[in-house]
Amino acid sequence: MNFVTRFLYGALLFLLGQTLVWYQINGQFLSEWAKKHPLVMSLFGIPISYVYIYATHHLVIAFDGQLWPQRLIGFSMGMVAFAFLTWFHLHQAITPKTAVTLALALAIVLIQVLWK
Repeated sequence: MNFVTRFLYGALLFLLGQTLVWYQINGQFLSEWAKKHPLVMSLFGIPISYVYIYATHHLVIAFDGQLWPQRLIGFSMGMVAFAFLTWFHLHQAITPKTAVTLALALAIVLIQVLWK
């Protein structure tokens, strides 16, 4: 796989992992079942960890063995997932402060990809 393929695969896996974590920890605000079964919800951490392991694998290879880029890209994907899902499910607005934070998350990804 080339850089672009590995980068996209890794970034999308991080986005998936962050999305799954959002539902895992915030499901209690969406569902009475999730609220009453935190132990069961915590067990979803096993497949979620598997997603993160593969996301890390692909991004570390894409960035020639460097760990920092995958960490910062994973963080940025978490910001995007959290902002969208919190707005979508809990109707919490994306304030100007949140919009600036999302722009910074995008800047982090662009720095990691474009700065050689």
